[in-house]
Amino acid sequence: MKIIEIYEPPLCCPTGVCGPAPDPELATLQDAVMKLKKEGYSVERIAINQQPMRFMNNPLVKGILNSEGKESLPITLIGGKLVLKGRYPKYEELLKEVI
Repeated sequence: MKIIEIYEPPLCCPTGVCGPAPDPELATLQDAVMKLKKEGYSVERIAINQQPMRFMNNPLVKGILNSEGKESLPITLIGGKLVLKGRYPKYEELLKEVI
């Protein structure tokens, strides 16, 4: 099974869905992640402020950040391959890539 990894900019909490006015894009992403996990897929959200070594230890992610900067975040990898950068993926996009 392919692992979905979403490398994200700094978040206030693991999901980014916290506080009095959570970002709707992050809420939509969290719904997609939960749905995919219920369907048996492996999904990891990796925030740079919470797991910086994961960014540094992934040559692809590190290279993108070094060449394009933080504007490239979020970066989505599926099975270690780049599928999207610069915006969060939609549920349908993720499902299409893992099937």
